[in-house]
Amino acid sequence: MKFLKKKIFIIILIAGLLYLSFSVYSDFDLLILSFKNFNFSLLPLILLLSLFNYLVRFFKWSYYLKIINVNLNYIDSVMIFLSGFLMSITPGKFGEIFKSYLIKKINGTSISKTAPVVFAERITDFLSLAVLALIGSYFFDYGFIISIVMTLCLITAIILITNKNIFNLFLISISKIKFLKGKTSKFQQLFESTEILLKIKPLSFALVISIVSWGFECFGYFLVISNFSNEIGLIWSAFSYSFSTIVGAISMLPGGLGITEGSFLLMLKNSGLKLSDSTAITLITRVSTLWFAVIIGMIAFLLFNLKYGELNFDKENRD
Repeated sequence: MKFLKKKIFIIILIAGLLYLSFSVYSDFDLLILSFKNFNFSLLPLILLLSLFNYLVRFFKWSYYLKIINVNLNYIDSVMIFLSGFLMSITPGKFGEIFKSYLIKKINGTSISKTAPVVFAERITDFLSLAVLALIGSYFFDYGFIISIVMTLCLITAIILITNKNIFNLFLISISKIKFLKGKTSKFQQLFESTEILLKIKPLSFALVISIVSWGFECFGYFLVISNFSNEIGLIWSAFSYSFSTIVGAISMLPGGLGITEGSFLLMLKNSGLKLSDSTAITLITRVSTLWFAVIIGMIAFLLFNLKYGELNFDKENRD
């Protein structure tokens, strides 16, 4: 846990330095003026839209747990789901595998059984954002090649991961490695859960849920932009938000730091907005989405610790 806290502190420090550099680059005085022009009475609504995103994604989380027959009481499930947001600043958010450790602490469910839930959550989030970006890139003639490559890569990954023949070849390979030979049953469980979660029906349902959930944050982004420009519509805002978020995710940088913000800035500037206004929109949006999620994750994890005691990963049994 000390290592985890140190990592989070370092990432927050890097983010602070990054945002400071953006502020200096865009002219700090002009940026302050841009912030003054923002209607902060809208901030509660923007944060509420982020909460709606989390609420819909919690429904997906619950749906996935039900499919693989993992039962949690409602309060515990909410705490675990929200605690995962603490890992939003890990590469690709895959640090949310942390949620599987929390489930194991409560009821002993194998990590190899629940880890595919986290993976399915992420891949359907990425796929929904990629689809939104692909549609927008076609209409706005921006980043179409990147969007279609991202979408095809995700679809290909799903096909490969759920292919039983490929998995059997993988099992044969690891059975020849001494320290992995005894773990084949765990890998088998990983595959079985992943295969169930990524079948056409649950995948399609989860994809629709994901598009709806991320649509709330796209609308929040539009509300921020509307403070500075009446010429940028909701559809462009949804495209810009989706494209920038997915580009940041595939960069595998913690929270997409630097890449997501840079994409926001570039797309906003190319739409005719001033640099200071573009920077203000970017910072307000990231605070209302990424960092709002991290704060919620911290609170949820604190409540989890109060109920179940502080985790000590060194003493946890590993899968």
